[in-house]
Amino acid sequence: MRSKEDLTKTGHSAPAVIAFAATADALLIITFAAIGRDAHARGDVLAGALLTAWPFLAGAALAWLLLRLWHGPLALWPAGVAVWLGTVGVGMALRALTGQTVVLPFVIVALISLAVLLLGYRLLVAGFLRWQRSRRQG
Repeated sequence: MRSKEDLTKTGHSAPAVIAFAATADALLIITFAAIGRDAHARGDVLAGALLTAWPFLAGAALAWLLLRLWHGPLALWPAGVAVWLGTVGVGMALRALTGQTVVLPFVIVALISLAVLLLGYRLLVAGFLRWQRSRRQG
């Protein structure tokens, strides 16, 4: 699915779609970090969530830049998968390099949680666009 093209056909500008996707990715990554911190009863929710999230945000940004994901930012493939794997892969590498915890259970939880978040909203957008198209045609 070419989400950027589909959304621009519904009257949304390409910059707006790119901004939406980048913002959604960042907010969902921060949400993942905040939920994790809360589950482990760590204080300082906002600053702590940003401290936990920064390696993952850097991974997502790197995926966006290296793969030029602004060409189809809401597509499940390649954008969604690239952001998901870049977020987890680079995020875990940066955590390890900075002395933060990287253990197999955390990697598994991050892979699953971020897949649900980063791929899930893209699937919801695709479903909404299909529904919207079918309503207009029928």
